[in-house]
Amino acid sequence: MLRLSKAALVTVLTACGLTACVATQIDLPPIATSSGERHPGSFVWHDLISDDPVGSQRFYGELFGWTFEPLSVLPGKYWTISRDGEPIGGMVAQDSLRAQKDVSQWISLLSVTDAGAARSLIASSGGEVLREPVSLGSRGTVAVYADPQGALFATLTTVDGDPKAGVVPKQGDFLWHELWTSDVFAASPFYAALSDLSVDEGVSSAAASGVQYNVLRRDGEPVAAVRDLPDPEMPSLWMPFLKVDSPENLDALLVQVSQLGGRVLVPAVARPSRGYVAVVAGPSGAPLALQTWADDAPAIEEL
Repeated sequence: MLRLSKAALVTVLTACGLTACVATQIDLPPIATSSGERHPGSFVWHDLISDDPVGSQRFYGELFGWTFEPLSVLPGKYWTISRDGEPIGGMVAQDSLRAQKDVSQWISLLSVTDAGAARSLIASSGGEVLREPVSLGSRGTVAVYADPQGALFATLTTVDGDPKAGVVPKQGDFLWHELWTSDVFAASPFYAALSDLSVDEGVSSAAASGVQYNVLRRDGEPVAAVRDLPDPEMPSLWMPFLKVDSPENLDALLVQVSQLGGRVLVPAVARPSRGYVAVVAGPSGAPLALQTWADDAPAIEEL
């Protein structure tokens, strides 16, 4: 299902950082209009490493109406992704990295209030520092890590604040994040300690074997989940979910996926809590989940 691996990324990320291999300091734009607040423990940005930037722009542009604006200081290397004029992520051209293997994937960025403290906690808790904290100017301080089970993620300490909380996502927005891991009981407290979250342990009734599904919460509100790997041969990874308005829209999108050069990795299946979910990959091979969710539905809290 997945081509990426931690080993393939270590050389790239330790040498280059998340955006590009450049010797001079970069000043990237903020991820959102200043809110003045941070929301530690929430994923606030997403960067796609793509070996096919042209195909990726067409794929996501036609599926979700995303637009890609090249960054003038990194022409041909980095694009800001927006939906209806609102920045939601970025895209990095893989050939701008010193990669000897295909490392195309989505990297989710976790909000932290203190980049140095986060780095120390991660290192002392068995995580691996792949890219030391580095300032990207107006965007903030970014670092890249692997957790003790090998799942890749990045942290971001914004300068002017994170995107506003409580905004109802629209189709094509990032909706939810799940850590698919080889050790739910070790991974859950790792992230809880990193962002001062609570862990709500549970077992899904969807599988006869009982899939462990823990919800990470801040002040009682769910921010992400940690679950068993769907396939024990898979590497541990953070899976981002995009919102889809209805099952009919999901069916239509899955038809388009292959037509636009992508692949349907997991066809649409009913989610026991509500809605349907499918997993797709764009032209670069980076996996992404599509989840149906109504505007008036509560937050996702179980598998």
